[in-house]
Amino acid sequence: MLIDHWPLLGLRLTTPRLELRLPGDEELAALADLAAQGVHEPDRMPFLVPWTDLPPAERAQSVVRHHWLRRGNWSPRDWALNLTVFEEGRVVGLQTLAAREFGVLREVETASWLGARHQGRGIGTEMRAAVLHLAFEGLGAREARSGALEDNASSFAVSRKLGYLPDGVEQHTVRGRPVTNRRLRLPRAHWQAHRSLPVTVDGLPPCLPMFGAQEPADPSTPTVTTVTAPPAVTARGPRSRP
Repeated sequence: MLIDHWPLLGLRLTTPRLELRLPGDEELAALADLAAQGVHEPDRMPFLVPWTDLPPAERAQSVVRHHWLRRGNWSPRDWALNLTVFEEGRVVGLQTLAAREFGVLREVETASWLGARHQGRGIGTEMRAAVLHLAFEGLGAREARSGALEDNASSFAVSRKLGYLPDGVEQHTVRGRPVTNRRLRLPRAHWQAHRSLPVTVDGLPPCLPMFGAQEPADPSTPTVTTVTAPPAVTARGPRSRP
């Protein structure tokens, strides 16, 4: 079976509302259709890579190409896990967890997007909480990084809930204009203090070598964890690609 050679196909994250996993062909098509229908208002660009400026058909195709590219380029030293997000079986968006030299640095980066009609209901927080659980509890990460353009209020709202700290700024050019990207970081201790959702991870053990993580930080720790979160402290955001 293909899963014997590519165990990531069996990896699943579940939260009270969502399931995150690699998509099948028809599900990837549904994800591409969702991107074609719109991810944000046309008069703003929340991403450093403005892939959503493409015409709808090209935007959809870019989602498929990017998904195949990241699968084909996967290595334990440089990987990006592009998980399709499902709510009650419907495709609602994409959540990425990525890293370079994870086996040495133990750092990850997140990025995400949601179809326009699925925004504003807390899904963005829940899906990022899921991959943070995978990173810290499952893979033994020390820190997670993210960032958002300074006008991306919804992205920062998610990060405040999850406990990210400011990590400086950097200047970029998007649509021919200068923009400020605010970097964010989430140390392991802050993640532990702010997690509040139960997350279940299935199918992880055979995937660990693919992530450059031979074993979790504490194999005796249960995969499902629920902790009451104290008040949040700062912000978040994707530099999301399709």
